[in-house]
Amino acid sequence: MSAGRENGDAGRPEIHRGNGRTFVALAVAAAIPVLLLSGWVATLMAQQQRGLTRSAAVASAARVAERVASDIATQIAVLRAEAASASLDRPDLAAFYAEAERLRREHPLWETVELAGPDGVQVVNLLRSLDDELGPTADRASFDAVVRTGRPVVGGIGPLGPISGKRLVALRVPVVRDGTLRHVLSVGLATSAVSAILRDAGAPEGWVGTIVDAAGNTIARTRAEAEELGHPAGAALLAAIRREPQGFYTGSTLEGPDVEVVYRTLKDTGGWSVHFGMPVATLNAPVSRSYLLLAGGSVLSIGLGLALVGLVGRDMAQRRAGEQARFALALRSSEEQGAVAAEAAELGTLRWDTAEETVTASRRAAELLGWEAEVPEGREMTADADIAFRAVDAGDRERMAAEVRRSLAEGKTLDVEFRVFQAGSASRWVRLTGRAPRLRQGDPAGLVYGVVSDIEPRKRAEAERLDLLRRLGEAQENEQRRIARELHDQVGQTVTGLSLGLKGLERLLDAHETSTEAGRQIQWLQRLAGEIGRDIHRAAIDLRPTALDDLGLREALATLLREWGQRHGVRSDLEFVGDASRLPAAVESAVYRIVQEALTNVLKHARAATVSVCVDRRPNEVQVIIEDDGVGFEPGPAVSVGRTPTEPRLGLSGIRERLTLLNGTLALEASPGIGTTLFVRIPVTPAA
Repeated sequence: MSAGRENGDAGRPEIHRGNGRTFVALAVAAAIPVLLLSGWVATLMAQQQRGLTRSAAVASAARVAERVASDIATQIAVLRAEAASASLDRPDLAAFYAEAERLRREHPLWETVELAGPDGVQVVNLLRSLDDELGPTADRASFDAVVRTGRPVVGGIGPLGPISGKRLVALRVPVVRDGTLRHVLSVGLATSAVSAILRDAGAPEGWVGTIVDAAGNTIARTRAEAEELGHPAGAALLAAIRREPQGFYTGSTLEGPDVEVVYRTLKDTGGWSVHFGMPVATLNAPVSRSYLLLAGGSVLSIGLGLALVGLVGRDMAQRRAGEQARFALALRSSEEQGAVAAEAAELGTLRWDTAEETVTASRRAAELLGWEAEVPEGREMTADADIAFRAVDAGDRERMAAEVRRSLAEGKTLDVEFRVFQAGSASRWVRLTGRAPRLRQGDPAGLVYGVVSDIEPRKRAEAERLDLLRRLGEAQENEQRRIARELHDQVGQTVTGLSLGLKGLERLLDAHETSTEAGRQIQWLQRLAGEIGRDIHRAAIDLRPTALDDLGLREALATLLREWGQRHGVRSDLEFVGDASRLPAAVESAVYRIVQEALTNVLKHARAATVSVCVDRRPNEVQVIIEDDGVGFEPGPAVSVGRTPTEPRLGLSGIRERLTLLNGTLALEASPGIGTTLFVRIPVTPAA
């Protein structure tokens, strides 16, 4: 107050000198708390920087882990597609050898492709000619794991190959035919791809990155890789991966400095893990300097500024709470983006703002989504959501939009596959995965962080496989049709001629009044010829009923049910609902064969007294319902969507295979003591 009065009296010079001393004293008194506050803020910033550094290490480890796992999964998917090759059905080793050579040329990281029997003896190895005598397979542990589990296995790094001169990683998949393990298909994968991913992780200078297999042997390393490749890692690393699948631990590198290591275990790789070591001295240096600055400020301010402690304390508490709240919010958002980025590996990333109706995409995402604008390397592009939708195939737009809305509303993971138009080329299949983060009290942020991946090769492989199966089915039907006609037209006529000849022989014997014994033999031969003729007729109908080609599905099913019921003593009825026009030939053949298989299952397992078949022809599909009143069974939890332990017993795999070729579906309802019902739906394109 006195200072205010002195300031108000501008005519007294001594008052001005007092004001100057008071100002200097207040400035000095205020400078010390400012220094203390600066030291404390420096400490907070150093701790925050240390936390961000650790978060960056976690993100790098997660990014590398997901990318390596994604690459391994891609390689295994290609290998599983090759395991389903028709050349392994017989097997035709020469054809398989040629296919394997082609695949190895398409995949430069594949050093060799190997095919071994269940006993571990190699049958084919691309490092040797097809005529060479081959020995047992290497890395027997991963081989035995495939034989034991019947699932793909990722092995560890192997020894130095005598022919390749490299250390390889074995990827193995089973080759199963008719539920039996016939072979184990393996590929020797070079570790250079894993090393490239580790080097491109963007780790700061001085960090040490390592990838090890389940046994702790080094697969890739950012330093001294040539000397350490295939060698066991340190004791601290081995202890950490045995203790938990992810976390932190402290140890020392081969180069000497102590490091704090963040590690993550890779999924679906049999126990591989990625490790990033941060030098402890570098990590803690900013915090140590901030502590020294804080201590100096505390010593200088111990005699002064006690009156300002309460104000400074309140200000610091508010600032700290605000910093922590902002840091927590940023960390949660970073974790959400990091989780999506980890799934992406090096795939395209995008951010969809539903409030602004904009989509921000990386260069790779823009290429995959078919955007016409060129995006510079390492940059992103923001466009209206309408542009993104225009690139999507018209038949997939509504489904994609519905999936995005569901993810925003329910907070669930977004996973949708759709087609996009590429400039100057046909449409291409891509996959969008992502999530909508909820940052405050569970409220949706209106954002979708997503990953765009190219699945065109997988879709093309699936289409080629379905086309191959479709052509095989058509060839089988044509061959059965030919055999049925041969039986009916040639063998059947021969048997008919035999019956007529025996009849004439019987009349000749009667005319010459031969013995009755010869007459009985002739009659027996006539009955036998008649039974042979009926058996041939029945076999021809089972192979390919002429009614299906000549009269259509209704008459063919009616004949099948009538003769089947008479033969086995089971009541049967047939009902057709809807349009009476004929279906496409492929659909009619599939429905007829499905009903045949279902009747076989009823005869084998159901012990039913009545079987009912209903064919409902609708504008866009045909539905077939096959119901029996047999003993039924207790269905598994997923009978209608996948293979279950009961499925081989019920023989549904053949039905599913036929429906797959026609994009059809199969649902099964069953109860013990009540019966079983099959619901079959097959889409049918409306006639023009």
